[in-house]
Amino acid sequence: MWNFPAFRFIAQILIGFTLVLSSAVIAAEPQRPVVVGYLAAFKGLDLSIARTDLAAFTHYNLSFANPDADGQFVRDGRMTCMGDERGTNLSVDTLRTTIARLQARGAKVLISTAGGVIPGCSGDWKALLAPDRRDATVAALVDLTDTLGLDGVDIDIEGQLLTDIDRAGNYTPFIAALSDAMKARRKLLTCATASYEGGMVPVGSIPYFDLVNVMSYDAIGPSWGPAGAEHSSYDMAARDLDLWIARGVARDRLVLGLPFYGYGFGGEKANWSYRDLVAAHGINATKTDVIGDHCPGCRYVTHNSPATIEKKARLAAEKAGGVMVWELSQDTPDHGLTQAIVRGLSRE
Repeated sequence: MWNFPAFRFIAQILIGFTLVLSSAVIAAEPQRPVVVGYLAAFKGLDLSIARTDLAAFTHYNLSFANPDADGQFVRDGRMTCMGDERGTNLSVDTLRTTIARLQARGAKVLISTAGGVIPGCSGDWKALLAPDRRDATVAALVDLTDTLGLDGVDIDIEGQLLTDIDRAGNYTPFIAALSDAMKARRKLLTCATASYEGGMVPVGSIPYFDLVNVMSYDAIGPSWGPAGAEHSSYDMAARDLDLWIARGVARDRLVLGLPFYGYGFGGEKANWSYRDLVAAHGINATKTDVIGDHCPGCRYVTHNSPATIEKKARLAAEKAGGVMVWELSQDTPDHGLTQAIVRGLSRE
């Protein structure tokens, strides 16, 4: 006959041992690298999503939302300052549908605020982040997150605007308050930052961000930078990661930004998506990072080849938590640059 008490005792031991082993296996599994993709509303969200290999991305930042002069992001069922490809402010229903569609695939969806160029419909961020209006702005962002069903907020205040807000002592207190509100709802707070003096988020704000997206590009552009240079070299990426590690960003929160675009000089078209670059010059011409001769006064295009994107992604796998892309409508139909990221992050 069975000795049931003894059997139960042995079974409990075996179950406990199995649970311990399962926990150890789960703990040992490496965390999937973060792959953040910006979806530019002004390019058309449906178009951008249709051009994206959705299986490759863990996070999407819908860009860009700005508040009106009263600090409101939504009014009468529409965004107050977030235009689509026709310049029409997006409806709340459209955004909800888009967000739910991406979340259904397991991705996190955030809304990105501000941007490199603040549109005329936007309120004054400097005024909205001042002490007397800070709490209301935080509340408006929380309400936006709840209204749209977002997973968080990405703050993309850049350049001189960032400098002015920080010098007034208003950037880090705003981020701290927004972080408290996001954490209370188990939502994410991320940022985009440059790596030049005056364009970097202040060190004091770093602990409040779940991800720090480093915009490791635009060293040169149509109207700035050293003539004849590249706009987003591998060496620049390595320097930028070292800089932000030294500034205190934890590895798992550090994200390397990659460009899916390039710039032309010396008679070339000024702005190129990688998609258009391949169509105009052919795939073989884009296997290196420069088309033409990159020298002062020369005719050339500077961009990132698939090989460089893969190499940068491998660097990010070694030294950071993942990569970020600006922006997703610009890849080729066969997702050439996205697949380069996948290869680089595989660490093979």
